[in-house]
Amino acid sequence: MFAFLHEKNPEIFMKYKANLKKTDEGYAVWVPDLPGCWSQGHTEEEALKNIKDAIQAYLETIDELSKGQEFHSIPLRWQ
Repeated sequence: MFAFLHEKNPEIFMKYKANLKKTDEGYAVWVPDLPGCWSQGHTEEEALKNIKDAIQAYLETIDELSKGQEFHSIPLRWQ
């Protein structure tokens, strides 16, 4: 599980579950809640570090692509 603080409002944070799978080349890792967000690494530690970077890049891209568009934020508490 990875937690990310919102850059503009540090009181907002998001948690994402990541799936990790051992492969012949090392480890594959992906985030089911973020379609297309995946990474890999030779070791489990490297794969988990890489997915953190991938999640950050994914969220920054979504933020950039949604600039100027109308959207609604839905506050939600989850256990």
